[in-house]
Amino acid sequence: MRIGLGMAALGRPGYINLGRGTDLPSRSVEGMRGRSDAVLDELFRRCDALREDGGRIVDDDEGSVPWLDCARSYGLSEEFAGGYLRSRGVAPDDVYVSSKWGYTYVADWNVSLGEGEPHEVKDHSLENFRKQVEETKEHLGPYLNLYQVHSATFDSGILTNAEVHEALDRCRSEHGWSIGLSVSGPNQDELIREALKIRVGSTGGDGGTSRRLFDSVQCTYNVLEQRPAPALLEAREAGVDVIIKEGLANRRALRHPKLLELAKEVGCNPDQLALGAILAQPFRPRVLSGAVAAEQLRSNLGALYPQKGPGEARGVAEKLASTEEGKDVLRRLMEGCRAESEEYWQERSALKWN
Repeated sequence: MRIGLGMAALGRPGYINLGRGTDLPSRSVEGMRGRSDAVLDELFRRCDALREDGGRIVDDDEGSVPWLDCARSYGLSEEFAGGYLRSRGVAPDDVYVSSKWGYTYVADWNVSLGEGEPHEVKDHSLENFRKQVEETKEHLGPYLNLYQVHSATFDSGILTNAEVHEALDRCRSEHGWSIGLSVSGPNQDELIREALKIRVGSTGGDGGTSRRLFDSVQCTYNVLEQRPAPALLEAREAGVDVIIKEGLANRRALRHPKLLELAKEVGCNPDQLALGAILAQPFRPRVLSGAVAAEQLRSNLGALYPQKGPGEARGVAEKLASTEEGKDVLRRLMEGCRAESEEYWQERSALKWN
């Protein structure tokens, strides 16, 4: 699927999304596991429906294979996902699973911590990679398709650490995984361009050829934060898979007056317009939903898939990309919502875990 389920808000009791207090009545481990299972049930039900009605799948190269995205630092996300897939008897070929390494969850299942205490700690060292890849294999085993560096930055050293690059490349060769990285911050575009330069393999005179290290990039892009668009198009044109996270800007986008105005004009939910605007971009991304309830996921999927029965031929994204009226809405939406990157990330850093 071009829309997958991100587990950042389902794998742990606290996160920075707005409105979380009303979305999740229980924050216990079993309560969060139950909610995760319910949203995953909805994802698989929707995929089953798409397979049964394949003629209406719109602009979806990945067909109806459900996709979920975890991380070592998303609390128990890998454990929840792996347990769900095994308990339902899902075959590895019938699901697409991505995960990340590089951060460690240290909040001990608490929502609120002391002033300055982190919920997660970054470590892009070779030692931490070796530790976390074994933990990921324990929980996800044969289900894993894509393993990503979590929030690569210039100062973490990951972009220049040849030992880690070689270890990632060995994982690709030994396990058949794709290798990716995620980026965050106002310089996401610079990070993407630098990451695409990294090559591994032989460059000597033995007849071998080098290859790009990263097969995919996961980036924050939405109607507010639009700066990475040119770099994402460059990545797509280079054959790199583009994945978008935080498509609703931790739900801040859903409060923007221009988005609300145009969603009413189009006749769709605000989240569908916000995600549809991303899916309609020329870099043709895959997009992660941050849903924590089945009804949220159903609405998010309306950005791509028709929701009104056989008479509805297009999802929101296709309307925005392929009709003159839709293109005009898309233009007005992106112009009316765009924020300065520095301001966007300052506001994000001020969001409280809740």
